[in-house]
Amino acid sequence: MIRKTLTLLSLSLGIAVINPLWAAVAQVPNFLPLPVPITPGFPPLPVPSTPEVTPPLKPIAIRTDCTLRPTCLGWDDQIWGQIGKTGVGASPTGGDRNALLASIDNSLFYLTKSQAIAAYQNYPVKEITLDRVRRSLLRFRQLVISSKSAAQLQANVRREFVFYQSVGNDGKGTVKFTAYYEPVYTASRVRTSIYKYPLYRLPPDFDQWPKPHPKRIDLEGKDGLQGNKSKLRGLELLWFRDRFDAYMVHIQGSAQIKLTNGRTTSVGYAGGTDYPWTSIGKELAKDGKLLLNGLTLPRMIAYFRRQPHELNNYLPRWERFVFFEETGGTGAAGSIHVPVTAERSIATDKSLMPPGALALIYNSFPYLTSRGKLENRTVSRFVLDQDTGSAIKGPGRVDYFMGSGKLAGDRAGITGGNGSLYYLLLKE
Repeated sequence: MIRKTLTLLSLSLGIAVINPLWAAVAQVPNFLPLPVPITPGFPPLPVPSTPEVTPPLKPIAIRTDCTLRPTCLGWDDQIWGQIGKTGVGASPTGGDRNALLASIDNSLFYLTKSQAIAAYQNYPVKEITLDRVRRSLLRFRQLVISSKSAAQLQANVRREFVFYQSVGNDGKGTVKFTAYYEPVYTASRVRTSIYKYPLYRLPPDFDQWPKPHPKRIDLEGKDGLQGNKSKLRGLELLWFRDRFDAYMVHIQGSAQIKLTNGRTTSVGYAGGTDYPWTSIGKELAKDGKLLLNGLTLPRMIAYFRRQPHELNNYLPRWERFVFFEETGGTGAAGSIHVPVTAERSIATDKSLMPPGALALIYNSFPYLTSRGKLENRTVSRFVLDQDTGSAIKGPGRVDYFMGSGKLAGDRAGITGGNGSLYYLLLKE
Protein backbone atom coordinates (compact mmCIF):
# COMPACT_ATOMS: atom_id res chain seq x y z
CA MET A 1 0.00 0.00 0.00
CA ILE A 2 2.21 2.62 -0.42
CA ARG A 3 -0.09 2.59 1.93
CA LYS A 4 -0.18 5.35 0.49
CA THR A 5 -3.06 7.05 0.90
CA LEU A 6 -2.70 6.66 -2.38
CA THR A 7 -3.08 9.66 -3.99
CA LEU A 8 -5.60 9.02 -6.16
CA LEU A 9 -5.42 11.84 -7.79
CA SER A 10 -7.93 12.09 -10.20
CA LEU A 11 -9.65 14.11 -7.85
CA SER A 12 -12.72 12.45 -7.23
CA LEU A 13 -10.25 12.75 -4.88
CA GLY A 14 -10.27 9.51 -3.25
CA ILE A 15 -7.13 7.38 -3.08
CA ALA A 16 -5.18 4.26 -3.01
CA VAL A 17 -2.63 3.18 -0.69
CA ILE A 18 0.97 2.68 -1.35
CA ASN A 19 2.52 0.80 1.27
CA PRO A 20 5.13 2.61 2.71
CA LEU A 21 3.03 4.07 1.05
CA TRP A 22 1.53 1.05 2.84
CA ALA A 23 -1.80 0.61 3.06
CA ALA A 24 -3.32 3.08 3.69
CA VAL A 25 -3.97 5.98 3.24
CA ALA A 26 -5.20 5.81 0.12
CA GLN A 27 -6.92 8.81 -0.29
CA VAL A 28 -7.24 10.11 -3.50
CA PRO A 29 -9.32 13.00 -3.97
CA ASN A 30 -12.24 12.21 -6.03
CA PHE A 31 -12.08 14.56 -8.89
CA LEU A 32 -14.09 14.14 -11.97
CA PRO A 33 -12.11 12.03 -14.41
CA LEU A 34 -11.48 12.70 -18.03
CA PRO A 35 -13.82 10.94 -20.42
CA VAL A 36 -12.57 7.71 -21.94
CA PRO A 37 -12.36 8.05 -25.70
CA ILE A 38 -14.11 5.44 -27.77
CA THR A 39 -11.58 3.25 -29.54
CA PRO A 40 -12.49 1.61 -32.87
CA GLY A 41 -13.43 -2.04 -32.40
CA PHE A 42 -14.46 -1.62 -28.75
CA PRO A 43 -18.04 -0.95 -27.66
CA PRO A 44 -18.71 2.09 -25.46
CA LEU A 45 -18.26 1.34 -21.79
CA PRO A 46 -21.49 1.37 -19.77
CA VAL A 47 -22.26 3.97 -17.15
CA PRO A 48 -21.99 2.70 -13.55
CA SER A 49 -25.23 2.25 -11.69
CA THR A 50 -25.37 -0.24 -8.84
CA PRO A 51 -22.53 -1.27 -6.52
CA GLU A 52 -21.17 -4.59 -5.33
CA VAL A 53 -21.96 -7.89 -6.88
CA THR A 54 -20.66 -11.27 -5.73
CA PRO A 55 -18.56 -13.08 -6.81
CA PRO A 56 -16.24 -10.20 -7.75
CA LEU A 57 -14.70 -11.97 -10.78
CA LYS A 58 -16.24 -14.04 -13.53
CA PRO A 59 -14.52 -15.92 -16.38
CA ILE A 60 -15.39 -14.54 -19.79
CA ALA A 61 -14.91 -15.66 -23.37
CA ILE A 62 -12.42 -13.54 -25.32
CA ARG A 63 -13.23 -13.08 -28.97
CA THR A 64 -10.55 -14.32 -31.33
CA ASP A 65 -11.58 -12.35 -34.41
CA CYS A 66 -9.77 -9.13 -33.61
CA THR A 67 -8.97 -7.32 -36.83
CA LEU A 68 -7.62 -4.17 -35.21
CA ARG A 69 -5.04 -5.81 -32.97
CA PRO A 70 -4.26 -2.77 -30.78
CA THR A 71 -7.94 -2.56 -29.78
CA CYS A 72 -7.98 -6.17 -28.59
CA LEU A 73 -7.32 -7.00 -24.97
CA GLY A 74 -3.67 -7.75 -24.23
CA TRP A 75 -2.01 -5.45 -26.77
CA ASP A 76 0.62 -3.87 -24.51
CA ASP A 77 3.05 -1.94 -26.67
CA GLN A 78 4.60 -0.12 -23.71
CA ILE A 79 6.70 -3.22 -23.03
CA TRP A 80 8.55 -2.54 -26.26
CA GLY A 81 8.52 1.24 -26.02
CA GLN A 82 6.24 2.23 -28.86
CA ILE A 83 4.81 5.09 -26.83
CA GLY A 84 8.21 6.39 -25.83
CA LYS A 85 8.53 4.86 -22.39
CA THR A 86 12.00 5.57 -21.04
CA GLY A 87 13.75 5.80 -17.73
CA VAL A 88 14.46 3.47 -14.83
CA GLY A 89 13.69 -0.13 -15.75
CA ALA A 90 13.45 0.64 -19.44
CA SER A 91 14.93 -1.75 -21.97
CA PRO A 92 17.52 -0.68 -24.54
CA THR A 93 14.66 -0.17 -27.01
CA GLY A 94 12.86 2.26 -24.74
CA GLY A 95 10.24 -0.11 -23.32
CA ASP A 96 9.69 -1.09 -19.72
CA ARG A 97 10.04 -4.86 -20.02
CA ASN A 98 12.68 -5.00 -17.27
CA ALA A 99 10.40 -3.08 -14.94
CA LEU A 100 7.51 -5.43 -15.71
CA LEU A 101 9.69 -8.47 -15.02
CA ALA A 102 10.83 -6.95 -11.71
CA SER A 103 7.22 -6.33 -10.74
CA ILE A 104 6.34 -9.95 -11.53
CA ASP A 105 9.25 -11.09 -9.35
CA ASN A 106 7.96 -8.91 -6.52
CA SER A 107 4.59 -10.65 -6.68
CA LEU A 108 6.23 -14.07 -6.79
CA PHE A 109 8.17 -13.16 -3.67
CA TYR A 110 4.96 -12.11 -1.93
CA LEU A 111 3.33 -15.44 -2.79
CA THR A 112 5.97 -17.28 -0.74
CA LYS A 113 4.89 -15.51 2.44
CA SER A 114 2.50 -16.68 5.13
CA GLN A 115 0.49 -13.51 4.50
CA ALA A 116 -0.27 -14.72 0.97
CA ILE A 117 -1.15 -18.23 2.11
CA ALA A 118 -3.67 -16.79 4.55
CA ALA A 119 -5.12 -14.41 1.97
CA TYR A 120 -5.88 -17.19 -0.50
CA GLN A 121 -7.28 -19.72 1.95
CA ASN A 122 -10.78 -18.26 1.74
CA TYR A 123 -10.66 -16.42 -1.55
CA PRO A 124 -14.26 -16.04 -2.83
CA VAL A 125 -13.57 -17.49 -6.30
CA LYS A 126 -12.65 -21.09 -5.49
CA GLU A 127 -10.73 -21.80 -8.69
CA ILE A 128 -8.39 -18.86 -8.07
CA THR A 129 -5.80 -20.37 -5.75
CA LEU A 130 -2.37 -19.31 -4.63
CA ASP A 131 -0.77 -22.11 -6.65
CA ARG A 132 -2.64 -21.16 -9.81
CA VAL A 133 -1.75 -17.49 -9.38
CA ARG A 134 1.91 -18.43 -8.89
CA ARG A 135 2.00 -20.71 -11.93
CA SER A 136 0.29 -18.04 -14.00
CA LEU A 137 2.91 -15.48 -13.05
CA LEU A 138 5.76 -17.84 -13.86
CA ARG A 139 4.32 -18.68 -17.28
CA PHE A 140 3.56 -15.05 -18.08
CA ARG A 141 7.11 -14.14 -17.13
CA GLN A 142 8.42 -16.70 -19.62
CA LEU A 143 6.15 -15.27 -22.32
CA VAL A 144 7.31 -11.70 -21.69
CA ILE A 145 10.93 -12.83 -22.10
CA SER A 146 10.35 -14.94 -25.21
CA SER A 147 7.88 -12.72 -27.07
CA LYS A 148 9.33 -10.33 -29.62
CA SER A 149 6.36 -8.01 -30.04
CA ALA A 150 3.06 -6.91 -28.56
CA ALA A 151 1.24 -9.02 -31.12
CA GLN A 152 3.13 -12.19 -30.19
CA LEU A 153 2.61 -11.72 -26.46
CA GLN A 154 -1.05 -10.91 -26.98
CA ALA A 155 -1.60 -14.08 -29.02
CA ASN A 156 0.20 -16.26 -26.48
CA VAL A 157 -1.73 -14.83 -23.54
CA ARG A 158 -5.11 -15.15 -25.24
CA ARG A 159 -4.30 -18.76 -26.11
CA GLU A 160 -3.03 -19.89 -22.70
CA PHE A 161 -4.95 -17.83 -20.13
CA VAL A 162 -8.50 -17.51 -18.87
CA PHE A 163 -9.71 -13.91 -18.47
CA TYR A 164 -11.62 -13.27 -15.23
CA GLN A 165 -13.39 -9.94 -15.50
CA SER A 166 -14.29 -7.80 -12.51
CA VAL A 167 -18.04 -7.39 -12.27
CA GLY A 168 -17.39 -3.70 -11.67
CA ASN A 169 -19.63 -1.29 -9.84
CA ASP A 170 -22.71 -2.07 -11.92
CA GLY A 171 -22.48 -5.84 -12.35
CA LYS A 172 -21.57 -5.28 -16.01
CA GLY A 173 -17.82 -4.76 -15.70
CA THR A 174 -17.64 -0.97 -15.36
CA VAL A 175 -14.60 -0.01 -13.28
CA LYS A 176 -13.76 3.53 -12.18
CA PHE A 177 -10.07 4.39 -12.52
CA THR A 178 -7.97 6.91 -10.64
CA ALA A 179 -4.20 7.16 -10.32
CA TYR A 180 -1.71 7.88 -7.58
CA TYR A 181 1.96 8.71 -7.44
CA GLU A 182 4.83 9.23 -5.04
CA PRO A 183 5.64 12.92 -4.69
CA VAL A 184 9.09 14.41 -4.24
CA TYR A 185 9.29 17.26 -1.73
CA THR A 186 11.96 19.34 -0.01
CA ALA A 187 12.02 19.18 3.80
CA SER A 188 14.24 19.97 6.76
CA ARG A 189 15.24 17.78 9.68
CA VAL A 190 14.94 20.77 12.01
CA ARG A 191 12.29 23.42 12.43
CA THR A 192 13.17 26.84 11.05
CA SER A 193 11.25 30.03 10.39
CA ILE A 194 10.67 28.75 6.85
CA TYR A 195 10.34 24.99 7.37
CA LYS A 196 7.68 24.86 10.09
CA TYR A 197 4.99 22.34 9.07
CA PRO A 198 5.79 18.87 10.47
CA LEU A 199 5.17 15.25 9.63
CA TYR A 200 4.91 13.11 12.74
CA ARG A 201 6.11 9.68 13.79
CA LEU A 202 3.65 7.11 15.07
CA PRO A 203 3.16 7.62 18.82
CA PRO A 204 4.62 4.65 20.72
CA ASP A 205 1.36 4.24 22.65
CA PHE A 206 -0.91 4.62 19.61
CA ASP A 207 -2.44 1.16 20.08
CA GLN A 208 -3.70 2.33 23.47
CA TRP A 209 -5.32 5.53 22.24
CA PRO A 210 -9.03 5.41 23.10
CA LYS A 211 -11.61 5.80 20.35
CA PRO A 212 -12.90 7.99 18.95
CA HIS A 213 -9.39 9.16 18.12
CA PRO A 214 -8.49 12.86 18.23
CA LYS A 215 -9.34 14.62 14.99
CA ARG A 216 -6.83 16.34 12.70
CA ILE A 217 -7.67 19.75 14.16
CA ASP A 218 -7.05 18.41 17.68
CA LEU A 219 -3.59 17.12 16.75
CA GLU A 220 -2.18 19.93 14.61
CA GLY A 221 -4.54 22.86 15.12
CA LYS A 222 -6.54 24.74 12.54
CA ASP A 223 -3.41 26.28 11.04
CA GLY A 224 -1.21 23.17 11.29
CA LEU A 225 1.10 24.87 13.80
CA GLN A 226 -0.16 23.63 17.14
CA GLY A 227 3.41 22.64 17.91
CA ASN A 228 4.22 22.44 21.62
CA LYS A 229 0.53 22.43 22.49
CA SER A 230 -0.02 19.16 20.63
CA LYS A 231 0.08 15.72 22.23
CA LEU A 232 2.43 14.89 19.34
CA ARG A 233 5.16 17.22 20.59
CA GLY A 234 8.56 15.56 20.23
CA LEU A 235 7.39 13.17 17.50
CA GLU A 236 8.22 15.51 14.61
CA LEU A 237 9.95 13.61 11.79
CA LEU A 238 10.51 16.29 9.12
CA TRP A 239 9.47 19.89 8.52
CA PHE A 240 7.99 21.39 5.32
CA ARG A 241 7.81 24.98 4.17
CA ASP A 242 4.34 24.59 2.71
CA ARG A 243 1.44 23.18 4.70
CA PHE A 244 -0.21 21.84 1.57
CA ASP A 245 2.94 19.83 0.75
CA ALA A 246 2.78 18.15 4.15
CA TYR A 247 -0.93 17.52 3.64
CA MET A 248 -0.30 15.94 0.23
CA VAL A 249 2.18 13.53 1.83
CA HIS A 250 -0.69 12.51 4.12
CA ILE A 251 -2.83 11.93 1.07
CA GLN A 252 -0.16 10.01 -0.82
CA GLY A 253 0.99 7.96 2.13
CA SER A 254 4.63 8.24 1.11
CA ALA A 255 7.12 10.60 -0.49
CA GLN A 256 10.67 10.93 -1.68
CA ILE A 257 12.40 13.72 0.23
CA LYS A 258 15.16 16.14 -0.75
CA LEU A 259 16.65 17.37 2.50
CA THR A 260 17.87 20.92 2.95
CA ASN A 261 21.34 19.56 3.82
CA GLY A 262 21.65 18.14 0.31
CA ARG A 263 20.89 14.53 1.18
CA THR A 264 17.84 12.47 0.28
CA THR A 265 15.53 10.13 2.15
CA SER A 266 11.96 8.90 1.97
CA VAL A 267 8.98 8.51 4.25
CA GLY A 268 6.23 5.93 4.32
CA TYR A 269 2.96 5.28 6.07
CA ALA A 270 3.23 4.10 9.68
CA GLY A 271 -0.35 4.40 10.89
CA GLY A 272 -3.39 6.63 10.99
CA THR A 273 -6.36 7.65 13.10
CA ASP A 274 -9.69 5.97 12.58
CA TYR A 275 -11.62 8.38 10.36
CA PRO A 276 -12.90 8.03 6.79
CA TRP A 277 -11.65 9.82 3.72
CA THR A 278 -13.08 13.28 3.05
CA SER A 279 -12.60 14.80 -0.39
CA ILE A 280 -11.39 18.37 -0.04
CA GLY A 281 -12.17 18.88 -3.72
CA LYS A 282 -15.79 17.98 -3.14
CA GLU A 283 -15.90 20.23 -0.08
CA LEU A 284 -14.70 23.17 -2.19
CA ALA A 285 -17.33 22.40 -4.82
CA LYS A 286 -20.06 22.06 -2.18
CA ASP A 287 -19.22 25.55 -0.93
CA GLY A 288 -19.22 26.98 -4.44
CA LYS A 289 -15.50 27.76 -4.44
CA LEU A 290 -14.76 25.56 -7.45
CA LEU A 291 -16.93 23.80 -10.02
CA LEU A 292 -17.12 20.04 -9.52
CA ASN A 293 -17.36 19.56 -13.27
CA GLY A 294 -13.77 19.40 -14.48
CA LEU A 295 -12.26 19.63 -11.01
CA THR A 296 -8.73 18.23 -11.00
CA LEU A 297 -5.90 18.15 -8.49
CA PRO A 298 -3.92 20.85 -10.36
CA ARG A 299 -6.95 23.15 -10.18
CA MET A 300 -7.37 22.52 -6.48
CA ILE A 301 -3.68 23.21 -5.84
CA ALA A 302 -3.90 26.42 -7.86
CA TYR A 303 -6.88 27.53 -5.76
CA PHE A 304 -4.98 27.10 -2.50
CA ARG A 305 -1.93 28.86 -3.95
CA ARG A 306 -4.17 31.86 -4.63
CA GLN A 307 -6.07 31.57 -1.35
CA PRO A 308 -3.60 30.09 1.19
CA HIS A 309 -5.76 31.17 4.14
CA GLU A 310 -8.42 28.73 2.96
CA LEU A 311 -6.16 25.84 3.97
CA ASN A 312 -7.15 26.52 7.56
CA ASN A 313 -10.81 26.11 6.67
CA TYR A 314 -10.63 23.07 4.42
CA LEU A 315 -7.76 20.80 5.45
CA PRO A 316 -9.24 20.08 8.90
CA ARG A 317 -12.36 18.71 7.20
CA TRP A 318 -10.42 15.52 6.51
CA GLU A 319 -10.38 14.42 10.13
CA ARG A 320 -8.02 11.48 9.66
CA PHE A 321 -4.40 12.05 10.67
CA VAL A 322 -1.51 10.05 9.25
CA PHE A 323 1.80 9.08 10.88
CA PHE A 324 5.03 8.28 9.08
CA GLU A 325 8.35 6.51 9.37
CA GLU A 326 11.57 7.18 7.54
CA THR A 327 12.26 4.57 4.87
CA GLY A 328 15.79 5.60 3.92
CA GLY A 329 15.26 6.47 0.28
CA THR A 330 13.64 3.21 -0.74
CA GLY A 331 10.82 3.34 -3.24
CA ALA A 332 7.17 3.07 -2.40
CA ALA A 333 5.80 -0.28 -1.34
CA GLY A 334 2.29 -1.61 -1.64
CA SER A 335 -0.04 -3.22 0.83
CA ILE A 336 1.43 -6.66 0.14
CA HIS A 337 4.80 -5.33 1.34
CA VAL A 338 6.66 -5.35 -1.96
CA PRO A 339 7.74 -2.35 -4.07
CA VAL A 340 5.21 -0.88 -6.45
CA THR A 341 6.32 -0.29 -10.02
CA ALA A 342 5.45 2.73 -12.15
CA GLU A 343 2.62 1.88 -14.55
CA ARG A 344 2.82 -1.81 -13.60
CA SER A 345 1.18 -1.82 -10.15
CA ILE A 346 -2.44 -1.24 -9.23
CA ALA A 347 -4.37 -0.87 -6.00
CA THR A 348 -7.72 -2.60 -5.52
CA ASP A 349 -9.99 -3.72 -2.71
CA LYS A 350 -8.00 -6.61 -1.23
CA SER A 351 -11.08 -8.07 0.44
CA LEU A 352 -12.28 -8.91 -3.09
CA MET A 353 -9.34 -9.03 -5.51
CA PRO A 354 -6.49 -11.58 -5.57
CA PRO A 355 -3.33 -10.02 -4.05
CA GLY A 356 -0.18 -10.17 -6.14
CA ALA A 357 -2.02 -11.57 -9.15
CA LEU A 358 -1.48 -10.77 -12.82
CA ALA A 359 -4.13 -8.41 -14.16
CA LEU A 360 -4.97 -6.55 -17.34
CA ILE A 361 -6.52 -3.10 -17.37
CA TYR A 362 -8.27 -1.29 -20.20
CA ASN A 363 -8.64 2.47 -19.77
CA SER A 364 -7.53 5.87 -20.97
CA PHE A 365 -4.39 7.45 -19.48
CA PRO A 366 -2.56 10.71 -20.25
CA TYR A 367 0.82 10.50 -21.99
CA LEU A 368 3.33 13.22 -22.73
CA THR A 369 3.51 14.06 -26.42
CA SER A 370 6.49 15.31 -28.39
CA ARG A 371 4.95 18.78 -28.06
CA GLY A 372 5.19 18.57 -24.27
CA LYS A 373 1.44 18.23 -23.69
CA LEU A 374 -0.51 15.49 -21.95
CA GLU A 375 -2.96 13.71 -24.21
CA ASN A 376 -5.16 10.73 -23.46
CA ARG A 377 -4.52 7.37 -25.03
CA THR A 378 -6.67 4.30 -24.46
CA VAL A 379 -4.46 1.33 -23.65
CA SER A 380 -4.49 -2.30 -22.61
CA ARG A 381 -1.87 -2.76 -19.91
CA PHE A 382 -0.54 -5.81 -18.02
CA VAL A 383 -0.23 -4.99 -14.31
CA LEU A 384 0.29 -6.63 -10.92
CA ASP A 385 -2.22 -6.17 -8.11
CA GLN A 386 0.07 -5.08 -5.28
CA ASP A 387 -1.64 -2.33 -3.32
CA THR A 388 -4.85 -1.08 -1.78
CA GLY A 389 -6.34 2.13 -0.42
CA SER A 390 -8.90 3.33 2.06
CA ALA A 391 -10.95 4.90 -0.71
CA ILE A 392 -10.59 1.90 -3.01
CA LYS A 393 -13.66 -0.14 -2.18
CA GLY A 394 -15.68 -2.66 -4.12
CA PRO A 395 -15.05 -4.49 -7.40
CA GLY A 396 -15.48 -1.32 -9.44
CA ARG A 397 -12.38 0.64 -8.34
CA VAL A 398 -8.77 0.61 -9.51
CA ASP A 399 -5.99 2.99 -8.54
CA TYR A 400 -3.08 3.01 -10.99
CA PHE A 401 0.45 3.80 -9.76
CA MET A 402 2.07 6.41 -12.01
CA GLY A 403 5.51 6.51 -10.38
CA SER A 404 7.41 9.31 -8.62
CA GLY A 405 7.94 12.99 -9.29
CA LYS A 406 6.20 15.90 -10.94
CA LEU A 407 5.31 14.33 -14.30
CA ALA A 408 3.83 11.31 -12.54
CA GLY A 409 1.83 13.69 -10.37
CA ASP A 410 0.64 15.72 -13.35
CA ARG A 411 -0.52 12.55 -15.07
CA ALA A 412 -2.14 11.11 -11.96
CA GLY A 413 -3.99 14.36 -11.35
CA ILE A 414 -5.94 14.10 -14.59
CA THR A 415 -6.39 10.34 -14.78
CA GLY A 416 -9.91 9.01 -14.51
CA GLY A 417 -12.78 7.55 -16.42
CA ASN A 418 -14.48 4.18 -16.67
CA GLY A 419 -12.60 1.16 -17.97
CA SER A 420 -12.39 -2.55 -17.31
CA LEU A 421 -10.29 -4.92 -15.19
CA TYR A 422 -9.34 -8.56 -15.82
CA TYR A 423 -7.26 -11.14 -13.96
CA LEU A 424 -5.33 -13.68 -16.00
CA LEU A 425 -5.07 -17.28 -14.85
CA LEU A 426 -3.58 -20.20 -16.75
CA LYS A 427 -6.10 -22.53 -18.27
CA GLU A 428 -6.48 -25.70 -16.24
